Amino acid sequence: MPDAVVIGAGPNGLVAANLLADAGWSVTVLEEQDEAGGAVRHDTGVDPDFVSDVFSSFYPLAAASPIVAGLRLQDHGLRWTHAPHVLAHPLSDGRCAVLDRRIDVTAASLDAFAPGDGAAWRRLDEIWRQVREDLLQALFTPFPPVRAGARLALRLRGAGGLRLARSLLLPVRRMGEEEFRGEGGRLLLAGNALHADLAPEAAGSGGFGWLMSMLGQSYGFPVPVGGSGALTAALVRRLTALGGTVRCGQRVGEILVRDGRAVGVRTEGGEIVPAARAVLADVSVPALYGELVAPEHLPAQLLADLRRFQWDFGTFKVDWALDGPVPWQAEQAARAGTVHLADGVDELTRFAAQIAMRQVPDRPFALFGQMTTSDPSRSPVGTESAWAYTHVPREVAGDAGDEGLTGAWDAKEQEIMADRVERQVERFAPGFRSRIRARRILAPPTLESLDANLRDGAINGGTTALHQQLFFRPLPGAGRPETPVGGLYLASAGAHPGGGVHGAPGANAARAALRRHLPPGRFRMQRVLARRDRGGTKRPHSGRPDGA
Repeated sequence: MPDAVVIGAGPNGLVAANLLADAGWSVTVLEEQDEAGGAVRHDTGVDPDFVSDVFSSFYPLAAASPIVAGLRLQDHGLRWTHAPHVLAHPLSDGRCAVLDRRIDVTAASLDAFAPGDGAAWRRLDEIWRQVREDLLQALFTPFPPVRAGARLALRLRGAGGLRLARSLLLPVRRMGEEEFRGEGGRLLLAGNALHADLAPEAAGSGGFGWLMSMLGQSYGFPVPVGGSGALTAALVRRLTALGGTVRCGQRVGEILVRDGRAVGVRTEGGEIVPAARAVLADVSVPALYGELVAPEHLPAQLLADLRRFQWDFGTFKVDWALDGPVPWQAEQAARAGTVHLADGVDELTRFAAQIAMRQVPDRPFALFGQMTTSDPSRSPVGTESAWAYTHVPREVAGDAGDEGLTGAWDAKEQEIMADRVERQVERFAPGFRSRIRARRILAPPTLESLDANLRDGAINGGTTALHQQLFFRPLPGAGRPETPVGGLYLASAGAHPGGGVHGAPGANAARAALRRHLPPGRFRMQRVLARRDRGGTKRPHSGRPDGA
């Protein structure tokens, strides 16, 4: 009998399993799909000579995560690489805002829009550098992050206190207007905010856009050499070296509860897999509380709150094998790994408003990935492995493009929407479609079929809006990984701090499980050794597994 059963071999489940195995626990991971990875997988399904990331591709949060750093995945074969530029946001008139790990390059790009905006960017970067360490510690530890939060409060006071807190709560449109005279800096902030389901006018979108921008400035948007699945492979190799087991093709149908405690799971094939100490669920919140745990084991208030749970936007993705580089009108975009495609902040607002009205956008804001530019191993010399994704309403009431899209996402609707995405690319790269050798369409139902956590194509485990963050995530008062069922822990992006590949929900769940079974002194020694392995500073530790 394993000490722990982990449901789901996505990045959070694998991080949780690794940390439990580090503590000497025996761990079995059960994964529904035929391969591990969740939304961190690649294949050659578009063209045999092209490596395509099926879901996620760029990992700034992994690069910044002390959790991922502590796993030392480089010892298990993981290698990172970067495009020459982190990100570009071209406009149809040929101007282009550029985010580069060299701050002089970023600043010069913004000064081209308005003199002095480069200095404004440097001021934002200086604030980031003052608060970065404690902000990341607070972000990646369970809520409330008592000790990390106290240190962050002191840092915030030194960096501007209430004025900085106000800025972080601003809508990104307003933050951009306050910080920059020209459009370049505003584009970088707003485009990064829309990596989540945050409109330019949403409260807190300024803080999210600033965070993503500063992560890019400091860490870049790195990719694993060889494909996103290389990150998964390193996690699996590390786990199996510690004696852990990953079993694929095993869909869990029920979490078994006895006397108020999780004691194992039953697969849909009827197999009972017991757990001596804990069950950790890297599954969506509605799946955990609405499907896997019988309602008689849950408080009535939680079930009532579950009806108010809000998913993030749906996602529509197209992968391409291109015979040549993308013919960008703005040459700076050719050197960027990620390219944001919207002709200004107003067009971002228009896009978000159409989704809010449940209309499929007519000019979809596209996040475009140039994977061969980022990692030359992805396709033959002179070609490009590329993709773009955009967001769509979860429930479609109409089509702003007047092409009759209903949200059924049958074969005809998928082709219509993919053509629309390609027309959006053509606005900034005339002749793009002539370079297409092959394409693959991943509509919301397809994404969900490949990873059940991506319900209707939602990629962040629930909305990023303020009303479902911190102690409201995933439900009011449920901000920690513990659940109402003893020995059961939520380890997915549905938990604080949410989506992105950083491992925090999995790590928080693992530490919560360990806290119940291991004495504080052992935690203290484990954390000191982990910091030593990372080459980090050895600050006094409280002995709590969450670092608070």
